[in-house]
Amino acid sequence: MGGDVQLSRLVDVSNADETLKEVIHICRLIKPDFNTDELTEAFREIQNLFKGNYPGFQACNTKYHDFAHTLMVLLAMARLMHGACLQGISFSYKDINLGMISALMHDAGYMQSVDDVNGTGAKFTLIHIERSIQFIQNHYAGKACFADDMNNFSDILQCTGLKTDIPNMKFTTEKIALLGKMLGTADLLGQMADRFYLEKLITLYDEFQEGCVPGFDSKIDLLRKTIGFYSWTKTRLENDFGNVARFIADHFRERWHIEGNLYEETMDRNIDYLKSILKSSQENTFKSLRRKTITI
Repeated sequence: MGGDVQLSRLVDVSNADETLKEVIHICRLIKPDFNTDELTEAFREIQNLFKGNYPGFQACNTKYHDFAHTLMVLLAMARLMHGACLQGISFSYKDINLGMISALMHDAGYMQSVDDVNGTGAKFTLIHIERSIQFIQNHYAGKACFADDMNNFSDILQCTGLKTDIPNMKFTTEKIALLGKMLGTADLLGQMADRFYLEKLITLYDEFQEGCVPGFDSKIDLLRKTIGFYSWTKTRLENDFGNVARFIADHFRERWHIEGNLYEETMDRNIDYLKSILKSSQENTFKSLRRKTITI
């Protein structure tokens, strides 16, 4: 097991350059001569998008689905692919780029255009995947590098939808199916193993309210229902995604000489802590969440 090793201390995902450096390192563990041009270009473009420096778009204004979340998903995706490689699954240069770029752009659909002055990007919650796919199509329009991959990008990104019926999806190839299941897995692992996952759930509630996501009466209601969501997540990871999460342990063993799945261990600790503070009053529950500056 990971023991005293904390997932968040391996790579500082609050540092974009450090995260990109680690992702490139992992990609070159998969393919030593991997050309990073496409990945680096996509990384900088998405970084600019979130900052408000991408033509036609405002800066990101969603506090849960922010650039830090995208970096966590990107890093988890790279780790999954590396672990799978260690288990004998081969990835082409195109496969690596498809996986990494899909992770980078999977939440681009939360961004508002410069002339959209109403609300925040959270209003797109229920349609953000379709908008993310459209962003990719527009971004790579006229570029030969991914001219034949628009359907592949679409299939991969659809796997991040919580209501997507993964077992009945018709993927173009088994490799695209694998990449889709990996991205769906990385999206869940990246957010639920975040050091500040519990604090950020408060901002997720605000996004859900603006995005008209049903099922949550209050912030405390969302916190309580997160316990059940974790149980659902474990079933989703195991069944619908074919337990591709198992590959991540191979990555940690090879890259960091650590035994175990640090994502699973961190998620378990997050949920155990949540269970413990929910036994207290609502006021004390919110106070106990404040390991990071948030607004309740």
